[in-house]
Amino acid sequence: MGTANAPRSPALRLHGRDVRGLVALGVDAVVGITDLVETMHHTVASGTGIVGAPPSGRTSGITGLVYRTVRHTTRVVGRGADAMLDVLAGGAMAGAPMPLPKREAVLAALNGVWGDHLAATRNPLAIRMSLRAWGRAHAARDRPLATDPLPTTGKLLVLAHGLCMNDLQWTRRGHDHGQALARDLGFTPIYLHYNSGRHVSQNGREFAALLERLVAQWPVPVDELVIVGHSMGGLVARSACYEARRTGQAWLKSLTKLVFLGTPHHGAALERGGHLVDMLFGVSPYVAPFARLGKARSAGITDLRFGNLQDADWHGRDRYAQRNDDRRPTPLPEGVEAYIVAATTGTRTEGLRNRLIGDGLVPLASALGEHPDPARALVVPQTHRLVVTSSNHWDLLDRADVYEQLRRWLA
Repeated sequence: MGTANAPRSPALRLHGRDVRGLVALGVDAVVGITDLVETMHHTVASGTGIVGAPPSGRTSGITGLVYRTVRHTTRVVGRGADAMLDVLAGGAMAGAPMPLPKREAVLAALNGVWGDHLAATRNPLAIRMSLRAWGRAHAARDRPLATDPLPTTGKLLVLAHGLCMNDLQWTRRGHDHGQALARDLGFTPIYLHYNSGRHVSQNGREFAALLERLVAQWPVPVDELVIVGHSMGGLVARSACYEARRTGQAWLKSLTKLVFLGTPHHGAALERGGHLVDMLFGVSPYVAPFARLGKARSAGITDLRFGNLQDADWHGRDRYAQRNDDRRPTPLPEGVEAYIVAATTGTRTEGLRNRLIGDGLVPLASALGEHPDPARALVVPQTHRLVVTSSNHWDLLDRADVYEQLRRWLA
């Protein structure tokens, strides 16, 4: 029990467009569950055996009419609620309110799990990629304004967050690598904010375009461009470098260093576990409909099975069916110094536990870029690698020894 003087956590405040997005997502969920129940009903009614493929098609007759009516009514109610919210909002939704950390965290989690669906359905909850400072979109200008919150230096530091996270979450326990490096080394920190549920290659392509505009419009010459990526953010950064090299973008010439914090360069065991569950669900037609629940996870999550970086790694195939690591090799950009920080929850770096679990999400070998295929292995000198023990995936954001190593590398 709390005391009368205990601080109360501020309530989660939603904006009008958030409510509209949640209504739309709720409609999609009801329709999806209705489809699942109908499929199960059809399987039972058809007398299918315990093992094998589920029957195709939907229910018919009165039963089919009931399911069609439920779907149609749900969509009508959703459109009506959306129209009512539009009227009640009175145009207030068009504003750009200051982000609240709790709201941003909820939206980031929703986008991480269902972001591709939110983007495809144009749901207002879908995050649009931007470069931000203190939670506000940052617009590079030819001349700085007196009101700009950032110092204008020729040392740009761009930080890319991980899956289900947002730019405000670089601050952990009062520490922010970006702000600390600005204080100690004179960098200008800018934070990428993106929908982590989209394919990594889609985010990488858009990130590359943002960096092209940022460097071209920066008010002073860019002497250094450093990207620090945590978790999936490191994959998005590598994908952006690949896209820049493929299309001849100019910003890549300004890039001097890449830093990866707990990046699953060769995938994460948890997503491969999720793929195994999908396969087990498919054994019997009576549980196969429930595989849809597991397959509701986003394209960004399924990219983490092996660390997909290019469109070719997923395009033209069922993204849930990638059983082997058949990615196209994507080497680190030439002429750019790369640095890697990996973590393990154990007290030492050897053993089966670290190979399978690592920091709780990413195995050590994956975070270090090690791979049995030399074409896919990342060649990073030992002096450019740091492994910390007794640390989980998120501790990399605020550990003092991690920051001290970053400061030495970037100095």
